[in-house]
Amino acid sequence: MLRPRQVRLRDVADAAGVHPATASRALNPATRAQVSADTARRVLRVAEDLGYRPNPIARSLKTARSHTVGLVLPDLTNPYFPPVVRGIESALEPAGYHAWIVDTHNDPVRERAQIDSLCARRVDGLIVATARRDHPHLRALHADGVPLVLVNRRVDGLDVPSVAPDDASGIAQAVGHLAALGHLRVALVGGPATTSTGAARTRAFGHAVRDLGLAADPALRAEASQWTEAAGAAALRRLLDAGAACTAVVAASDLLALGCYDALAERGLRCPGDVSVVGFNDMPFLSRLRPALTTVRVAQAAIGAAAARLLFDAMADPPDAPRPARPSLFPVSLVVRESTAPPRRDRGLPRPRAGGAAPGTAFRTSWAAPSD
Repeated sequence: MLRPRQVRLRDVADAAGVHPATASRALNPATRAQVSADTARRVLRVAEDLGYRPNPIARSLKTARSHTVGLVLPDLTNPYFPPVVRGIESALEPAGYHAWIVDTHNDPVRERAQIDSLCARRVDGLIVATARRDHPHLRALHADGVPLVLVNRRVDGLDVPSVAPDDASGIAQAVGHLAALGHLRVALVGGPATTSTGAARTRAFGHAVRDLGLAADPALRAEASQWTEAAGAAALRRLLDAGAACTAVVAASDLLALGCYDALAERGLRCPGDVSVVGFNDMPFLSRLRPALTTVRVAQAAIGAAAARLLFDAMADPPDAPRPARPSLFPVSLVVRESTAPPRRDRGLPRPRAGGAAPGTAFRTSWAAPSD
């Protein structure tokens, strides 16, 4: 049985009524601006209808590009990142690009080795989600002219494009929601201050509690050492051990919020009966928890796609061209579920009960995605 002939660039050009060189420019995001918008749309529509797929080997021989992108993630087990990756790939694949994905395990030494490996494979650019506020390796890559886009985080003073959620707006919405419910003493379990995300959300929390006239008590803040459930639990334990009575907690990420669930359950405190909890990111499956987590929704897939588009722009620039930072903040929204409620008025601030979780407390005690 004969195999069907692969659709070629010339087939697309003939069907669209343009020269093959014009079709090639229209199909490449880096050169698409060189043809008219109408022509580009017509070529892309024909390519899709015919099922055309660029030949990456042939293209790389002609352009000295690998048509691959390095994607550097801090922790593949964090449910925040798969939608980001899917968004990135949704923008890469129509242009004939593919991603090499590496997981640094939040280890700077491993990260450097992984990035060096990606560069040795001659990736055309990097999308990095591991940035710390002080990041000499990324500064060196930028100075060497490597096309670079940061996702979810930034580096202090590094002038490169970045895409992130609007952290300040998200924290303000979370604190405002708790204040509207009547909470006056709201605690923060913040992320590591070594990351721009941790610093920005902590700063936004301080602004929000002051603007709303809530207790601005430094004892109501704890910094998690990592963006993990265990670190979130440890941070809230420190607050509770120090006697920082509160009726609500804002966690700087959903994983930190899940750690708060664990710490509260250990002390026999109910959520939201004793302490309300708000997260940030709206990871998958949060509505399946009990209590379902109130959180700030982030458009992870859209953020990923935007990062890929910014990288295409960076790769289109000459190597020595200045690449001014173009920070892109995506709007966020609060999703109210079961983990927040008005504080109880029939007694004082909650204190831990002896003997573990109270009867009827429906806490989950470890993160696990539902089997279905």
